[in-house]
Amino acid sequence: MKVALLGSQPRQEKFGMALAPAGTKFEVFPMKAETADLAARASDAEYVIIDAIGTLTAENMDAMPKLKLVHSEGVGFNGIDLTAATERGICVCNNKGANATAVAEHTVMMMLAMTRDLLAGNRAVLEGRQMETKLSMMKAGVHELSEYRIGLVGFGDIAKEVVRLLKPFGPEVFFTVARQPRAEELATGAAFMELDRLLAECDIISLHLPANKTTEGMVDKAFLAKMKDGAILINTSRGELMVNADVIDALKSGKLLRAAFDTVAPEPVLKDNEFLNMPEDLRDKVLFSPHIAGVSISMLRKAYRNIWENIARVERGEEPVNRVNR
Repeated sequence: MKVALLGSQPRQEKFGMALAPAGTKFEVFPMKAETADLAARASDAEYVIIDAIGTLTAENMDAMPKLKLVHSEGVGFNGIDLTAATERGICVCNNKGANATAVAEHTVMMMLAMTRDLLAGNRAVLEGRQMETKLSMMKAGVHELSEYRIGLVGFGDIAKEVVRLLKPFGPEVFFTVARQPRAEELATGAAFMELDRLLAECDIISLHLPANKTTEGMVDKAFLAKMKDGAILINTSRGELMVNADVIDALKSGKLLRAAFDTVAPEPVLKDNEFLNMPEDLRDKVLFSPHIAGVSISMLRKAYRNIWENIARVERGEEPVNRVNR
C-alpha cells in the first residue's frame, strides 16, 4: 500500500507513520505539492493524508490515478477539490470531532486571558509598572467569567465541548447556527438565541464555524455593528470568517474591547498582514496563537487512528466514516 503524505514530515513520522500498518510505503510532500513531483514519486499512491490547510487540486489527483481516498489530518478540507474528487470516484474524509477538546480548552483559555486583560498586565510587569497597573485594574474592576454572557456562533462538536468546559465557571452560554433558518436547542446547558440578538446581548462572541462560501467574510462591518459595545471576539475556527480591516476598525473605535485569534487569514501569516501592522495602542488588545488550538498529542493520536481505520475500511470495500463528499 502506497500513501502520499502532504504536510509536516516530523509530525507525520511521529504519529502517522508510527501507527501505520506494516509494509506501508510513504512519500512525503509539502502541503501544496507540485503535480510533477506527485507524478514522479506517487503515481502509484492509493491514499493521500493531507494537512487540514493543505491543497489538493484536480491536476494533483490526475497525477495519482490509483487514488482511492484523500484524508484530512484534521477537521478542515477547504483546500481539497471536492468536485474533482467526486468526479474521479475518490472518497474525501476528515477527522470531525477529533480536535474538539483541544480547541475547546484553547477557546476557554483565550476567554480567560481576554477578560483578565492578560496582555496588558504582562507588559506592565515587564516594564516595572506592576503596582500602578494593579491599582488601575482594581479601580476599573475585573469581572469573573460567571458575570459574562457568552455567545457561540455555530454549534458543532467544538462549541458543545466549550459549553461543557464552561459549566464550572458559571456563565450564561447561548448558541446560534449562523445563516440557517432553524436550529434545535440541545440539552447541553446552553440556550438557543437568534444571531442578531446573540450579537447584541452577549459580552463574548466565539466563532465556531467552518470556512466556506456561506461563512467567509461574515464577520464584517455589519456583523460587528450588531455586537454589544465593548464586547470580546474569539476566533479558534478559521481566519477566513473575518474581514481583517473591519475587525481592526472595530478595535480602533472601541466597539471591540479585545480579541483573541488562533487563526488569521491568509495563512501563513506574514509580516505584511494587517493584524501585524496595527497601531501600537492596539497591541495589548489582541492575542494571537499560531493556529495550534487543535494540535495536541491526544488529538493527533486519535486523528491518525481514525485515518488508518478509514483506510482499512476502504481496503475492505466498506464506506469510510466522516466522508465529506458523495
